[in-house]
Amino acid sequence: MRDIMTTPTNDITPFADFESAGRAVLGTLSARFGFGLWMITRTEGADWIVLQTDDSQCPSKYRIAEGSVFNWADSYCSRMADGLGPRVTENAQQTHAYHDAAINQAVQIGAYMGVPIHNRDGSLFGTLCAIDPQPQNPSIHQDLPLIETMAKLLSSILAHDLKSIEQERALQKSQEEAATDALTGLKNRRGWDAAVLNEEARAKRYGNPIAIFAVDIDCLKEINDEQGHAAGDALITRAAEALKQVVRESDTLARIGGDEFCILALECDEDDSQKLMKKLRHTLSQYEVKASIGSAIRQPKLGLQHAIKQADEAMYANKEARHRLSGNTLRG
Repeated sequence: MRDIMTTPTNDITPFADFESAGRAVLGTLSARFGFGLWMITRTEGADWIVLQTDDSQCPSKYRIAEGSVFNWADSYCSRMADGLGPRVTENAQQTHAYHDAAINQAVQIGAYMGVPIHNRDGSLFGTLCAIDPQPQNPSIHQDLPLIETMAKLLSSILAHDLKSIEQERALQKSQEEAATDALTGLKNRRGWDAAVLNEEARAKRYGNPIAIFAVDIDCLKEINDEQGHAAGDALITRAAEALKQVVRESDTLARIGGDEFCILALECDEDDSQKLMKKLRHTLSQYEVKASIGSAIRQPKLGLQHAIKQADEAMYANKEARHRLSGNTLRG
């Protein structure tokens, strides 16, 4: 007696996404009907974009590559989607809606099958369609319900995929906003901490040199108190713009406090650090921003957190030294 608990040899696994479902649908329909070319297309404005193709049954009949773009208005599918032409015709050249279509000048079409694929809101996404250079048996009309069902299934999977993409984008945007300083557009403390964590892990693996810079704007509190927070915000924004001019694309620049910025400079050794320090001082001066700056190089045995502490201590030492020279209190 057969064991009813035996695991089937061929598991039915769900499709991962619209693309994999589309491949399976095209393969199934091509094997069943044998048309010269099956396609999944998308319409975008005036363009008719070929997303996927299957010509496995008759590979020499058409040479339309995925990614090809045609004029949507020239296609049979545009007329079908507008309700001006039938979804199935065994002889396209004897079908009034199709015999004068401009696509006939580029592609030989004897028979056509096509159904719309819809977005979640009911708008047209594209089509599931097939063409063959030769007219076909009128019996192909009997198979229209199967093709329509396939298109509906693709529409459902498409809706799920697009919804997932929307949710992923919303989550990404939320995460980015949570890690972004609203005033300057730079990373905030959360974004900075995440960058430090990631780069420390890479530095442990590869040993690349990293420099940390701590930048503290002088007298921000006094400006806020005496001139108002709008003036203080303008100073912070000006400082951020100055720092952006200096850092490289690979570096991380963050505003981690009211008047404090930090820079994580990758592939930056002692000599590079000194050069970068000079650029920082020069550029801040050009932007008329007075600031105290400290730096430190990551030591392999001590890590980035220790370098951050050293850079912070060096910044405060710089502030005190400038205070002694000026005879004024450089308060934050």
